[in-house]
Parts: sequence; C-alpha cells; structure tokens
Amino acid sequence: MIAEAGLAALWLAASLALLQLALAAIGLAGGKSELLGAVRPVAVAQGVLTALAFALLIALFLRSDMSVLLVAANSHSMKPWLYKFAGTWGNHEGSMLLWVTVMGVAGAAVALFERALRRETHMATLGGQAAISLGFYAFLLFASNPFARIDPPAADGQGLNPLLQDPGLAFHPPTLYLGYVGLSVAFSFAVGALLTRQVDAAFARAMRPWVLGAWILLTLGITAGSYWAYYELGWGGWWFWDPVENASLMPWLAATALLHSVTVLATRDALRAWTVMLAVVAFSMSMVGTFLVRSGILTSVHAFAVDPERGTFILALLGIYIGGALALFGWRVGAVREGAPFELVSRETMLVVNNLLLSVILGLVLIGTLYPLLTEAFGHKVSVGAPYFDRIAGPIALALMIVMVLGPLTRWRRDRMREVARRVAVPAVVAGLVFLALAALAWGRIGILPFLGLVIALAVAVGSVAPLWRRNLRRTPLFTWGMVIAHLGCAVSLAGMACDSAFTVEKLVAARPGDTVETAGWTLRFKQILPMAGDNWTALQADMEASRDGGEPVLIHPQSRFFASPPTTTTEAALLTRWNGQLYVVLGQEADEGRWQLRIWWKPFVTLIWLGGFLIALGGALALVGRERRGWLLKWRARRALEAAA
Repeated sequence: MIAEAGLAALWLAASLALLQLALAAIGLAGGKSELLGAVRPVAVAQGVLTALAFALLIALFLRSDMSVLLVAANSHSMKPWLYKFAGTWGNHEGSMLLWVTVMGVAGAAVALFERALRRETHMATLGGQAAISLGFYAFLLFASNPFARIDPPAADGQGLNPLLQDPGLAFHPPTLYLGYVGLSVAFSFAVGALLTRQVDAAFARAMRPWVLGAWILLTLGITAGSYWAYYELGWGGWWFWDPVENASLMPWLAATALLHSVTVLATRDALRAWTVMLAVVAFSMSMVGTFLVRSGILTSVHAFAVDPERGTFILALLGIYIGGALALFGWRVGAVREGAPFELVSRETMLVVNNLLLSVILGLVLIGTLYPLLTEAFGHKVSVGAPYFDRIAGPIALALMIVMVLGPLTRWRRDRMREVARRVAVPAVVAGLVFLALAALAWGRIGILPFLGLVIALAVAVGSVAPLWRRNLRRTPLFTWGMVIAHLGCAVSLAGMACDSAFTVEKLVAARPGDTVETAGWTLRFKQILPMAGDNWTALQADMEASRDGGEPVLIHPQSRFFASPPTTTTEAALLTRWNGQLYVVLGQEADEGRWQLRIWWKPFVTLIWLGGFLIALGGALALVGRERRGWLLKWRARRALEAAA
C-alpha cells in the first residue's frame, strides 16, 4: 500500500497545484481577495503532499520492495542502506520526484515565510510556481510514474550503477537540485513582478535571499560533484567539460550574474529589466540542463533516461515555460520603468561588466555544449572538448576576475578614475611582482593561461581583502565579510586550477609486487596484491608504501572493484593529501609477467580548487545571514520607535 499511497499523494499534490494556479489567476484578474487568501494554505498543503510522496518512495527503497518497478530496476537487497537511501534519486523517476518535491517545498516556503513582497506580486509568484509544478507533475504521472508496480515481483533488484554507489550521491544531487529548483522561485518572482508591473528595489530585496540561497546550494553541489568525479572516476581530472557538467555550470553562471544584478537593483534601483531577464535565463538554463540529462540524447553516468518520448515531453515543457516567460517579458518590458542612472566610473558599471562577461561565458559554454548535438542530428559527429572551452572561455574568465578586483573598490553611483587607481595600486603591485617572479622561474615551462591564472589569483586574493582596509573589523557588516570571503574563494580556486594545470606530474608504469616507482619526489614501494570483499563487491587491492623525500612511509590502497549487479568494474583511487598537493594512484589491469598497470599523479595544490568552492559558498551564506539579520534589526528598531512614539 506504500506505493499506492505515494501515488495518491502525488495526484493530490498535482490537483492542489492546479487549484493554486486557478485561485491566484481568478483572484488577481477579478480582484477577489477572498480567493487570494486561500492561495497560501493550498501552496503549503501541496508542499507537504509532495514531501510525503517522496518520503514514501524512500521507504520503498529502504524496504527493498521489489514489487515496485523502479526499486527492482535500481536497487538490490544486498546494498548498504546508505545506497538504498541515496539510490532513491539515483535514477530518472526518483530524481524527477526529487525535483518536484523541492519545487513544492520551495513554493510552500515562499507562501509561509515571504513577507516583503506586495500581496498581488506574492500571489502572482505563487501562481507562477504552481504553473511550473503542474508541468512536472504531468510529466511524472503520465510519463515517469515512480510508483508503478510489476507483477509478479522481481526476486531481487538489478542494482544501482556502481559509480553512483558512493557517499557523494547522498549529498551532491540533492544540493544541486535545491539550487536548480531554487532558481524556479526567482523565475516565479520575475513572472509575478511582470504580471503586476512591480519591478523595483523592494521586489529585488524580496527576491535576493531566494537567489542567494539557490546560488549557495548550486555552488556546493558543483563543488561536491567535481570532487566526486575526481576521486571516483579514476581519470585524475576535476572537470571534463562533459555536457552534464556544463548543464550544472550554466545555471550557476546565470545565477551569479543575477545575484550581482539583483544587488544593484536592491541597492541602487537600477538594472530593472536586465534583472528580470536574468531571472528568466537562470531558470531556463536549469530547464536546459534537465532536458540534456533526462532526454536520453546524452550518454553519461548522470543520464538516466534513454527514451525520446520523455525527452520530447521535457522539451515541450521547456518551450512552454521559457517561451511563455520571454513572451511575457516582451509584452511587459515596456511597462518596466527605467531605473536610477549611474556614472561610467561607478560600482554599478563594474557590475554591469561583470554581468556581460558572465553572459558571454554562458553563451560560449552553451554553444560548445549544444553544437555537437546539433551536428550529430544532421549526421556529422563533432567533438567539442577542453581545448575549445579553455582557449575561448579561459581568457574571458580571467578578465572577469580582474573586474572582481575593481568592483568592490569602486564607489556606488559615481567615482573618480584616479581614486579607483589609487585603491587598486596594492593588488596591481602584487600582480606585477608575481608576474616577474613567475617569469624568472617558470617562463616557457608552463602554459600562458596557468601563468596568467596564478598572477591574477594572487591579485584577486589581495584585492578581495582590500575592502576591509582601515575598517573596524568587529563592526564590519556580516554581508561585507561574505563578499570578501566569496571573492577570496574565487582566488583560491583559480590558484588551484592554475597549479594543477601548470605543475601536475603524471606517470604510467607496469610494476610487479616488490618493485619501487619514483616520480615527482615520491617513492612508491609496491608491496602486494590482495583480494578483498565488501557488502556487494569484490576487489583486488594493491598495498603500497608512499614516501616523499625520504620521509616516513604511508600505506595507500588503490583498488580495482567488481560489482556483480549490474556487472561492472570500477577503480577506487588512493589519495594521499599533503599541504602542498595530492598524490593520486590508480590500479589498472594486470599486464604480462605478473605486472600491474599503475597510473600515478602528483598534483600540486589541487585541493585549493574545492577549498575555494566551499569558501565561495561560505561567503554566500554569510551574506545571506547578514542581509536577513540587518533587515530584521531595521524592522525591530522601527517597531520599537513606533511603540515609543505611541
């Protein structure tokens, strides 16, 4: 009965979404406030029901109910409970139910906690959120039912893709989905504001925390996904420019531009139409990513659906929502009043340049992602990989980092070029010194992009903390700290990327137990090969001693694992982390005469890439808390003043 209860909850939630949309539309069109008063409780009930449906699907996976088709196809009774739990969203139908659940719960949160929006815009926003949800409910109920039964039940399940049997699956997809779907709230805000013609600073201040929350989660999801791919796939890289990776990067780029734009609108009442357009683009990129991953046009560890019918359904949703929003934007943009003007030399201008550069990178990534798919549709296979993205997007990203230094050091509305130059003097001097030092030590031995990356990373690091100069640090607002830490995180990540690209040493050898391998100052002694057994896998494990420059040896254990259900061989890399880098060892196939293939990397400062990602997210979280705390304090003081006056 659990599956039937879950399906019933899903149908009820879909019905409530329809009711929510109708109440909002009729109430706004007819001016019937009694109907609008019912929108919020309906939105909350819808969120509760979707959460209940998802909880029941989790219960089916934990119970290994093999009478449910989805469980039988994607789980196994011998799997550890963590992978039964995380396996709920490690498939097409479950991940789409997670998508709908996040959307429903986000709508309920907007209904419960949003108090800054004007009532009409608030109701229009909830109506827009219901309209989006309805399409995905229809997709689940008519094309991807997660609760479908099979008769007779399977004796046992087919298991989960072994590459997904990793603790990262419990964290990476949910955070990414929270970010993706969180952008639907920004989209609904934009639709609501266009419908009610209330695009102003108050609207931006109401939307900003939702954008910031989605951006933080997207940052965490992408960072975690990058590290998962790095250690789990055994190829030694942290970003492959895979279309599915790009599908997560594109909404992040748009959300980053939106975050800065909405700050300009909230602070200076400028960039009104541009902010609304970015809100539409950001969620559109989430929809494009969903189409790429769920349509079956890609082959990837993330691509769960392979039938074109469901891809067509998602494509239709994409066309309806994006096309509808753009049509609404075109219809109402004339009614959006021009925002406050600003001078050429001002922080607003820097943020506009920031937005333009982010948009150009987004466009290049979108072209590089879709172009091979379009050419394949016409019978020509074209591969677009790292060389294209690095050479085309890399220089623009470096220019963006330079603007990141200038922006916080420029005043709002107007400034003087001479004053700006004086404030950026220290970062510029640091960049010059690093340039000269690197040129003396490594000119001609590393590529130009990593060379410039290191120079600019140091300049950005200094420029990031410059806004704290001569401030009382204890009285500095929390959101200012958030900006500083987020920008510092960008510098840290860039430094890690540049070091990995410039200084990584790779060695491929065939060695037998007893042999010693030396590379990049490391000495690895291959001790033995042992068979191992886990809960649902067997493995061959290499025991090796690794020491650097005569130091104390450390045992490491790279593995080659075999999963019986489904039959798959995977590699479990051995990682040895030090303050200045990471040793990365992969055990390959057995070669001739008892030798084993070993791939060994020494990757200087590679961990800075993910440390920077978490700093960026931490900065966003501090900014979110700081802004909300400031808003609450202002309201509290205003209330106290009114009480004192009375």
